[in-house]
Amino acid sequence: MPADDRTVGPMHDEGRYEGRAGTRDQLRRYVLVTKPRIIELLLITTVPSMVVAEGGWPSTWLVIATVLGGALSAASANALNNYCDRDIDRLMARTAARPTAADEVSPRGALVLGIVLGVVGFVWLAVLVNLLAAALATFAILFYVFVYTLGLKRRSSQAVVIGGIAGCMPVLTGWAAVPGATLADVRPWLLFAVMFWWQPPHFWVLAMKYREDYARAGLPMLPVTHGNDETTRQILLYSYLLLSVVLLSTVGLDAGWLYTVVSLGLTVGWLRYAHRLRRTRTVADAMRLFHYSTVYLAVLFIVAAVDAVL
Repeated sequence: MPADDRTVGPMHDEGRYEGRAGTRDQLRRYVLVTKPRIIELLLITTVPSMVVAEGGWPSTWLVIATVLGGALSAASANALNNYCDRDIDRLMARTAARPTAADEVSPRGALVLGIVLGVVGFVWLAVLVNLLAAALATFAILFYVFVYTLGLKRRSSQAVVIGGIAGCMPVLTGWAAVPGATLADVRPWLLFAVMFWWQPPHFWVLAMKYREDYARAGLPMLPVTHGNDETTRQILLYSYLLLSVVLLSTVGLDAGWLYTVVSLGLTVGWLRYAHRLRRTRTVADAMRLFHYSTVYLAVLFIVAAVDAVL
C-alpha cells in the first residue's frame, strides 16, 4: 500500500486541492489522472479484435459502445493506479508532475473517480454490449490494481510480465463484444498472446531510460535489480518469443498474405532493434526500440483487421 503521505513530501492544506485552479483546469487534471494516452494504446487493440471476430466491420453502434465502455474501465484502472502510487510518483522525475503526485487532485478525488468510472464502465458494457464483455473489462481493473499495482509492482522484477495480463484484456473484451464470437476460439488468445509478449520488452526499454528514477522510488524494475546487461538479454529473449507467437498467429488466424507479410516484416524489424540494443546496451537504442514497439503494435493489429476483411 502507498506510504503515509506525510512521509514522502509536503501536502497542501485541507481544501486547497480544489481551490487552486478554475473549473476547466481542474477538469483537465482529472482527465490526466486517467492517463488518456495509455487508454488510446489499449483501445487500438479492441476494435481490430472486433473486426477479426466479425470477419468484417461490426455494427458501428456496437463498436462505439464497446470502445466507450472499455475507455471508462481503462480510465478507472489508471485513476486507481494514480491513487495507489502517488507516494512513489513524487519521487520520480517522469511522474512527479502527475496531478495526484503534485497534489493538484486530492487522493479522495482520484479514488472516487476511479471507483465511479469502474462502476459506470461495467454497467455501460453490461447493458449496451453484454455481460461477458463487462466482466472482462472489470476483471482487468481489479487485476491491474490489486495484483499488479498493490501486489507485485513494489515486490517483483517480474511485475510487468504478470501485470501485462491486464493490458491484454481489451483484446478479449472486444472479441466477446461481438455477437456469436466465443472465447473457445483460438484466435482471440493468439492476439492476446501477441500483446502479452509485446509488453515486457516495451516496458523494459523504457525502464532502462528511467532506471535511476525507479531506483530512487525503490521499485524493483529489471534494469534496477539485474542491470542493463541482463535486461537487454531478456528483451532479446522475449523478442524471439514474440516472433514465435506471431508465426503461430499467421496459422491460427488463417491469415492471408497481407497479415503474414506485414506481421513477419514488422517482427524482423523489431529483432534488428533488439539485437542492436543487446550489442550497445545504450539508452538511445533502448528508446529506438520503445518508439518502434508502439508503432509495431498499432500497425500489426490494424493489419490483422484489414486482412480479416479481405
